[in-house]
Amino acid sequence: MLMRTDPFREMDRIVQQLSGASGTWSKPSVMPMDAYREGDDYVIAFDLPGVTPEAIDVDVERNMLTVKAERRPAAKNDAVQMELSERPLGAFSRQVMLADTLDTERIQADYEEGVLTLRIPIAERAKPRKISIGGAGDRKQISG
Repeated sequence: MLMRTDPFREMDRIVQQLSGASGTWSKPSVMPMDAYREGDDYVIAFDLPGVTPEAIDVDVERNMLTVKAERRPAAKNDAVQMELSERPLGAFSRQVMLADTLDTERIQADYEEGVLTLRIPIAERAKPRKISIGGAGDRKQISG
């Protein structure tokens, strides 16, 4: 149901993870995701721990799904001296090419415990159906 579109983007993601680089709006970090089919829905789950729902933007144009988010540092006063900072901050983005068999008009989005979950229904035209064969005498049903 998904199509990977840019192998170099995957390499950038790996380099960013290994280097600990923060994403910017001009070069955002890639967020990890899982994608699977569950019944009549296609589910995509993005890891966005520490991101507020207001800082997440999801849109679809044609069959391109784009998810953007930003995690900002916690507000600190002058008395705070950072000893260790390993949690990635900055901008995160992921683009996923969706198959024509998905109904992008009915996407549902939920955000819970740092995971953004998108449920995309399988389009009716893509579901298996019975086709009636006409002819002289009896009609027969076959799976299509």
